Amino acid sequence: METTKVGGFDPIFLNVLHDLIDFTDEPGQSGHHAPSRAYVRDAKAMAATPADVVEYPNCYQFAIDMPGLKPDLIKVQIEENQQLVVSGERKRESEKNKEGKYVKMERRLGKYLKKFPLPETADAEKVSAVYQDGVLSVTVEKRPPPEPKKAKTIEVQVAG
Repeated sequence: METTKVGGFDPIFLNVLHDLIDFTDEPGQSGHHAPSRAYVRDAKAMAATPADVVEYPNCYQFAIDMPGLKPDLIKVQIEENQQLVVSGERKRESEKNKEGKYVKMERRLGKYLKKFPLPETADAEKVSAVYQDGVLSVTVEKRPPPEPKKAKTIEVQVAG
């Protein structure tokens, strides 16, 4: 099986390089009205990072798949606008075996990113995160429900 080389380069190599650099071929994506590379990269990372959200009576539980990341490369933040942001990046492992070459590359490399707007009942001061087996579990506790307002009796005055 012979592949046609483009400008002396293997097309598979060009496709991998193209994905790493994050160029876009979509029409209308050039010029000063196009989204920035960082925006496009973040949008791709958000779409490619799977997550589940479960609401319990006392908390919200977020499960985000982040396989292959080391825990010290994962960042969990609560932004000022009451938004949970989880991010990390998986980079290519250094060449351990200089004699070998990649025949196929399917494992995901690059940025992991997920943003979740938190409801008003979420307590941004009570957040915990645990990373195990490639899954990050973030727990955001709920605030206790407000005390029900007690009925107030108003004394009726006699006009006089």
